[in-house]
Amino acid sequence: MEQTIENVKSVEAILQKRPLIISGPCSAETEEQVVNTAIRLAATGKVDILRAGIWKPRTRPGSFEGIGTKGLPWLQQARKASGLPVAVEVATAKQVEDALHFGVDVLWIGARTTVNPFSVQDVADALRGVDVPVLIKNPINPDLELWIGAMERVQKAGIKNVGLIHRGFSSYGNTEYRNAPMWHLAIEMKRRYPGVLLINDPSHICGNRSNLHDVAQTAIDLDFDGLIIESHIDPDNAWSDAKQQITPEVLGELIGSIRWRKEDVASEEYHANLEKLRQQINNLDDELMQILSQRMKVAEKIGQYKKDNDITILQTNRWNSILERAFAKGEKLGLSKEFVTKYFDAVHMESITHQNKIMNS
Repeated sequence: MEQTIENVKSVEAILQKRPLIISGPCSAETEEQVVNTAIRLAATGKVDILRAGIWKPRTRPGSFEGIGTKGLPWLQQARKASGLPVAVEVATAKQVEDALHFGVDVLWIGARTTVNPFSVQDVADALRGVDVPVLIKNPINPDLELWIGAMERVQKAGIKNVGLIHRGFSSYGNTEYRNAPMWHLAIEMKRRYPGVLLINDPSHICGNRSNLHDVAQTAIDLDFDGLIIESHIDPDNAWSDAKQQITPEVLGELIGSIRWRKEDVASEEYHANLEKLRQQINNLDDELMQILSQRMKVAEKIGQYKKDNDITILQTNRWNSILERAFAKGEKLGLSKEFVTKYFDAVHMESITHQNKIMNS
C-alpha cells in the first residue's frame, strides 16, 4: 500500500510540532491491544504518533522477538481507529519493504542496528527512492561517530526527513538507569546538528516507570524537541519491557505534569542580565584555563624529576590521596562526587600526557 501525498504532508507537518510526542506499546501483541492502545492514546489529546514494536531484537535468544509482519495490518487498523500516524523499528531491508508495503508513516532504526554500519547500510539501501521520515536511535555504546555515521548513511540514501532519538547508553558500573543518559553526548549532537529533530526516550533510559517524569523533564529543560514513551493498556502483563511501560491515561498525566519551557524570550532586560552572568562565566573559564596551564607546567617539572630518578609516572597512593582530598573539598563546595571524579580523571590523564612527553623526550 503506497502512502498518498496528503498522508506524507500531514506526517511531515506533525514532525514539525513541538513538543513532539510519540507513544505506544513496546511490542504489538494482538490486534485488539494495538487498536485499543491507539484509541486511548488519541483520547488523551497529548500524542502525535503511535509507535509499536513489530520486530524486537533481543539480547538473548528465547525472549519474545516480536509478532512479525502479521502485526503490520494491526497498525493500519489502529491508524484508522485513532487518526494517529504509525511508526515502527526496522533492522533489515526486508523489514523496510514490509513496513512500507503496509503504509507505515515513520520508521526508526534501533540502537542495536545503529551500532553496526553494515546493518545501517542495508537499511539505507532499502530506503533509496522512498520518501519516508526516519528516526535514528543512538548506538548502545557511547560512540558519537557511529550515531553520526548512521545518520549520514540514511541521508545519502536520499531521505530528507531524518531525526535522532536519545535512548541512553550501556555503560559499565551504571546502576541508576537501564541505560545511562550521558546527556553530554546528546547535547553534543544537538550542538553539531541544531536543525535536526532530537527527541528523548525516557522509557529505555529508565527501565522503570518511577523515574520517567524526572528524565523527561530533564530532556525538556535541555531543549529536546519531544519524547518517545512506551505505553500499554496492561503494562504489568506486557510481553516485553513491562516495568517501563505505563497506561495511556498515566501517559497523559505525565505529559500534562511536565513544565514545558521556551528557548528564549523577547526581553531586553532578560538578555542584558543573562549576558552579565555569561560574561562572569567566560572570565572564570579563562581563569580556570590559566590555572590548569600552570598545573601542567608543575606536572612537567615532576615528570622531569621522575625521569632523572627512573621513577614511574603513575603513583597510585598519590592519586588516591588527591581523589580523597578532592571528594571532601568538593562536598563542602556543593560539587557532586560524580563531577569531581570526571574532572580529576581528565586532569590526571592530561598530566600523565605531559609527563610522558618529558619522560620520553
